[in-house]
Amino acid sequence: MSEKTASLRESFISALATADTMEALEAIRVEYLGKKGLVTDLLKDMKNLSPEDKKTFGQAVNVLKEEVTEMIAAKREEIKKAEIERENSLMPEFDISTPANLDRGSYHPITLVQRQCEEIFKSMGFAVEDYSEIVTDYECFEALNIPKNHPARDMQDTYYLSNGQLLKSHTSAAQNAIYKKYKDALIREGKPIKAIFPGRCFRNEATDACHENTFFQMEGVMVDKNISISNLIFFMKTMLSEVFQKDIKVRLRPGFFPFVEPGFELDISCLICGGEGCASCKHSGWLELCPCGMIHPEVLKAGGIDPEEYTGFAFGLGLTRLAMMKYGVKDIRDLNSGSLKVLSQFTDDK
Repeated sequence: MSEKTASLRESFISALATADTMEALEAIRVEYLGKKGLVTDLLKDMKNLSPEDKKTFGQAVNVLKEEVTEMIAAKREEIKKAEIERENSLMPEFDISTPANLDRGSYHPITLVQRQCEEIFKSMGFAVEDYSEIVTDYECFEALNIPKNHPARDMQDTYYLSNGQLLKSHTSAAQNAIYKKYKDALIREGKPIKAIFPGRCFRNEATDACHENTFFQMEGVMVDKNISISNLIFFMKTMLSEVFQKDIKVRLRPGFFPFVEPGFELDISCLICGGEGCASCKHSGWLELCPCGMIHPEVLKAGGIDPEEYTGFAFGLGLTRLAMMKYGVKDIRDLNSGSLKVLSQFTDDK
């Protein structure tokens, strides 16, 4: 009976030698190891054997099965390696010693504006922080005085993940973590909290010339004793004058945001149409740039800061809209389009 296992082993080795693709190898595996495979069929002959012969023959079949399994696994790795080598041989050769063309490419206009703003705020003593794009409901809403079922959530409808987390709809989602990080230095050493944290935000909304579902903001906060609205206006005016290198006409109007009280909308005169009205500013002559206000007491409490002793301001600077104004981009959608024709305009501004 051992002749049967030996003969089947030889035929398997011959068949395996011809397999040069994963598909061919799988067909051989099924032929020999499948439920109705040749190795399995050998066991059918055991019913006619004596108990002693059954034991000997069964061991021989098991040995064959293990050998076939191991040879198939080895062949699989061999085919994988050959496929990789084949793909590599089709790739064009290139000389890694060739010097790079440093004249190609440029920074994205939003990157340029962000870095400029970071330098301006760093010169005024602000720390630059980074924060995750995926946050919890608590960080994005509840810690900012926006409880569940609050109507303000409708304005910031975002994208939710299966684990209950979400893509942040505003950079304000980092506020709670920033307060907790710096509160000890504020309380024990008297150092004001001064930080900015730029980042990408997401909202589930219709797009047009001045709205995108993915955009960039820069959140800024300052917390200390006796902080007032005048401090907020000073820092905003300073930043805008540095970015545009000229005086910018601004207006401050009431605005509702649950995490600030009072809250404001800081608008700038549309630089694309000169304030006359266009699609970018919805023909109003003004472009909403910076929601801001005095930090709500409940938000300070959530961050471990006593609102009876400390006050502060917060602002959410729209980096995407700031880039539009600085570089005269008429449609906000162009900035995320990946169009080289659009972005090549900024090649010389590195």
